[in-house]
Amino acid sequence: MYFGNFRKIGYSLDKKYFKSVTDLMSRVKIRDGILDNITLYDKYDVKSGETPENIAFKHFGNPDLHWVILLTNNIQDRYYDWPMSESDFELFIKDKYSNPDGIHHYEITQSSGKQSGNGPDDYSHKIEVNSTVSGATSVSNREYEQRLQDKKRLIKLLDNRFVDSFIEEFITLIRK
Repeated sequence: MYFGNFRKIGYSLDKKYFKSVTDLMSRVKIRDGILDNITLYDKYDVKSGETPENIAFKHFGNPDLHWVILLTNNIQDRYYDWPMSESDFELFIKDKYSNPDGIHHYEITQSSGKQSGNGPDDYSHKIEVNSTVSGATSVSNREYEQRLQDKKRLIKLLDNRFVDSFIEEFITLIRK
């Protein structure tokens, strides 16, 4: 359904025989005003092992609309921008770090500006510092990577009332 809307172009390796192929270089970016309009979306916390297809089926009633979820959340790489399952996460950190529970960095709460998070998964009020800074607390490799996963886990789901209009506009733009 997604790539079926893309233009076709002629492609040849030998300049003699051309084949009609999907133009994978075409891209559509959702306007920032639409992405930031919270009235168009519901927030959703991706559960361990859920895929965009699972969520599209639950939310839209159609797993083929997984691309709407990916596009509205600016997910360009399904394997690196989507949250991992718990078992994949454990394998990932064991592969990436020789000591998953070792210290990744130190941090403190900033002394000016925002000084508390908006919920348990918001660390925007923290700043990285050297271990010698007074009051610095350590963050382990596991905790650092878990924070990144938690950030990926919170996605926006387009309200069902706007899905048809969204698809129509996407088709218009991608075929230009």
